[in-house]
Amino acid sequence: MKRGEAWRRLPGLVAALATLVLVGGGLVGTRLATAAAAGCQVSYAVSSQWPGGFGANVTITNLGDPVSNWRLTWDFGAGQTVTQLWNGSYTQSGAQVTVTNVSYNGSIPTGGTTSFGFNGTANGSNPVPASFALNGTTCTGGVTPTTPPTPTPPPTTAPPTTPPPATQQPCDIYAAGSTPCVAAHSTTRALYGAYNGPLYQVRRGSDNTTRDIGPLAPGGVANAAAQDSFCAGTTCLITIIYDQSGRGNKLTQAPPGGFSGPAPGGYDNLADATLAPTTVGGHKAYGVYVAPGTGYRNNSTNGIAKGDQPEGMYAILDGTHYNGGCCFDYGNAETNSRDNGNGTMEAIYFGNNKVWGYGAGNGPWIMADLENGLFSGVNQKYNANDPSISHRYLTAIVKGEPNHWAIRGGNAQSGGLSTFYNGVRPNVPGYNPMKKEGAIILGIGGDNSHGARGTFYEGVMTSGYPSDATENAVQANITAAGYR
Repeated sequence: MKRGEAWRRLPGLVAALATLVLVGGGLVGTRLATAAAAGCQVSYAVSSQWPGGFGANVTITNLGDPVSNWRLTWDFGAGQTVTQLWNGSYTQSGAQVTVTNVSYNGSIPTGGTTSFGFNGTANGSNPVPASFALNGTTCTGGVTPTTPPTPTPPPTTAPPTTPPPATQQPCDIYAAGSTPCVAAHSTTRALYGAYNGPLYQVRRGSDNTTRDIGPLAPGGVANAAAQDSFCAGTTCLITIIYDQSGRGNKLTQAPPGGFSGPAPGGYDNLADATLAPTTVGGHKAYGVYVAPGTGYRNNSTNGIAKGDQPEGMYAILDGTHYNGGCCFDYGNAETNSRDNGNGTMEAIYFGNNKVWGYGAGNGPWIMADLENGLFSGVNQKYNANDPSISHRYLTAIVKGEPNHWAIRGGNAQSGGLSTFYNGVRPNVPGYNPMKKEGAIILGIGGDNSHGARGTFYEGVMTSGYPSDATENAVQANITAAGYR
């Protein structure tokens, strides 16, 4: 804004982590692959299928000695290919797939588990891989068997479904819905149940040293006490908001663009790390307090939607902290920090700016910044179905796919989501098809307009257009998190 792949899943295929079984067709979606020595077991669960593609979740159980890094390999039997994968890194050479851990899930204790998921292509049959190997040792489901297990015929009834992890966080839910997170940002909590890496980094004013702040436990709330101790007696700024998805899409100080920021070199200001205290589940945490002139950005991303590719995003915001400046955004923007024309952005906007568009009442509104327009619906200016909304903790959602997009929102402390718009792209030229560029912004407009204010607690961007059911499950997780 100027200043002032993926697939729609077929109905009924929201399988979460449940195992897909096609009885009579010969496909059983879970195989307990089994080879001794190290000792491991693999559950391979087909979570959804559609013409030409499928989603799967894989759980590794370590039955041997603890491992600090892991590598899982298997061969596809019918020409399947992996197209995207989360909670791991992958390579594929012909039929052979190799998946390795990312920074936060390399350790598996004896009896412990780790999981990852992926989307793939399949033409015709989609058989389950015949075997798996962990760090070079074939998994047999036992530790030191002396004879191979007796083959058993496929079951004639569905086996029990794979139980969900003890703790699921928003990105686990999106992955189960076949729309995995490709960016996950939060200074308040982990957005994956297994995530134990850094959430954000602070720099103190007394000596310019930095410290990463992580969660109290895997999947938990940020360790605010570590920040308080490090920053005692001095000031601290948030220098990095890390990407928990494993794709490296971290947010750092926004560079100059169409507008220059107030910091040296035309960069935007960094947020004061102490100005947005909150509690999550009874634990102290800090949000990102965006004053005018503050902004974060990543112009070189991995996996973010481009062109007319489908995507979704949500953000938890302070619904009482806003203004009419341009533009308090979180989402997809231009990669050169300039206004590149209609349809080159797709980001959540929150505020009461009425220059480009508005909804019912006096605001603030959740709208979509699509560049050269803040859209509250199909019309360029006014759309009556987009209400003023100002919950202290607010869930804001924007999602888009070819000639279709939606705005949803709700109270992040209780209740469900409401849909404020669900329909075709705006009825003005330049937005169908979209021309998204794939940068990520927080607190600013696409051209580095930095006149807005707001507070950000957490947010994600997905590959693919999430279903309402998936978003409803994420909202239930958010309300259960206990923002206060």
